[in-house]
Amino acid sequence: MPFANSQRSIANSRISIGDFELTAVSDGIYRLDGGALFGIVPKVLWSKRVAADEKNLVPVGLNSVLVRTGEKNILIENGIGNKLSEKMIEIYGEPAELLDKLNASGVSPDEIDIVINSHLHFDHCGWNTVRRNGAIEPTFPKATYYVQEGEWKHAHEGQRDSVSYLHENYDPLVQSGRMKLLRGNQEIVPGISVQVFPGHTRDMQAVVIQSQGKTACYISDLVPTSAHIEVHWVMSFDLYPLETIESRKRYYARAIPEKWLTMFTHDPEIPWAYVQKDERGKIVAPKFKSL
Repeated sequence: MPFANSQRSIANSRISIGDFELTAVSDGIYRLDGGALFGIVPKVLWSKRVAADEKNLVPVGLNSVLVRTGEKNILIENGIGNKLSEKMIEIYGEPAELLDKLNASGVSPDEIDIVINSHLHFDHCGWNTVRRNGAIEPTFPKATYYVQEGEWKHAHEGQRDSVSYLHENYDPLVQSGRMKLLRGNQEIVPGISVQVFPGHTRDMQAVVIQSQGKTACYISDLVPTSAHIEVHWVMSFDLYPLETIESRKRYYARAIPEKWLTMFTHDPEIPWAYVQKDERGKIVAPKFKSL
């Protein structure tokens, strides 16, 4: 069944991973060209999974995850935000739903302790900051932010994806010391770590959550939606598509046999699934009911 032409984002689904509670919170839905989203995969194939409109645009989610550890409130990703230019709003829209969704989950911005960005494309870190009285300020005033140092450096290199970087989403945080620049895999707090999976960008990091023998992973744009779970279905946005394929293989080698919960950053309807192989050996992501 393909994605519907959804006009609303995922509900605030919840699930427990050991002692941690995970809540899917969304900044809303925006639209991207279906051909760009699926790269060299023919439309006759991807259109069986995703419904495009008359302009060949498909709905794309802006999914974040709130992790309550009992000691910390951790926000993984934060969508597009509300600082886009008029031209970008005309192209992508600006749903800006995240703060309302967090509030509905019982958490205010000043209760967020940690923000983890998988990478710094504008649709993953837009709510890192807000513009108040002409100044850029942290949206989450008490939080420490984390991203890979290589990703931040890449944002300033003017490469193929330079249009996807908005420096006001992160540079003020780096300059103030609020954003910590990591070098490789690292534990952030007990039970929550980051691991680098190159492909979409060279230094994109996934967030791995482990408690009481259970594991969830926010894999970000390595597997952006449930329609991208096949190893070779990569996006045209990926800077290193062959590395995306190798990174997916490496991820599945653990996630499938160890029954990891995979969290989808851009699926408009399914925030997460236990990726598995069916009786034919095909990788699938069956829906299940969250809390």
